[in-house]
Amino acid sequence: MAKKKVTRKELLKGPDEFLTFSARAAIFLKAHSTQLSYAGIAVVVGILVYMGVSAYLNRINTKGLEAYNVAYSAFLDNMDKKADQKSLEKTEKLFEKVVQQYGRSKVSRLVAPQVAYIKYREKKYDEAITLYEKFLKEGPRDYPYPSLSRLAIAECYEQKGDLQKAVEILNIVVSDEDGFFKEQAMLALARIYPLLNQKEKAVKVLKEFVSKYKASPFLPLAKAHLAEYGS
Repeated sequence: MAKKKVTRKELLKGPDEFLTFSARAAIFLKAHSTQLSYAGIAVVVGILVYMGVSAYLNRINTKGLEAYNVAYSAFLDNMDKKADQKSLEKTEKLFEKVVQQYGRSKVSRLVAPQVAYIKYREKKYDEAITLYEKFLKEGPRDYPYPSLSRLAIAECYEQKGDLQKAVEILNIVVSDEDGFFKEQAMLALARIYPLLNQKEKAVKVLKEFVSKYKASPFLPLAKAHLAEYGS
């Protein structure tokens, strides 16, 4: 009995998963082995593997994005400071699902700062710092992600009482940026320095702020702080 020809439609039928695609590739090769030279088989294998990986990653990215959107929606619902512990834990598990099931998706890289914020809300500052640092190291390197990560890390250190470490990180933002996030970092420094009995440094930062950022929406705040210090 003649072998039934495997049609392209049959080959591509079914769920678009990498392992399933690989199995279909094997069926294709078996059905066409007499028509291909060894060199041809090598080329086809390469093409099919590439197609399989691409199809798999595309599907993972789509599914990962769907899962991330569900988690992020819950995250936004819990932005209210009155969100209870149970709701925060539920949101965290939704983000963990993105990493566990769709770790190869691009959006999985965005999970760390969201979970970090949840940890911050739970006052688990060390865990939050670890996650923010992970995002700083592995996340996007372009503006504004590094500055946002450092501002968040500095806030965590401030909340846990390590003010000197917070100052060190804020000074990195001040030296690296020139704009909105630098303004935020400078105002944070002006707030922290007096807590370290370094009022003169706070005054210096505020004077620089007032001189440099005359169009800033935070200018009145900076001037008010200077007035408090009698400067």
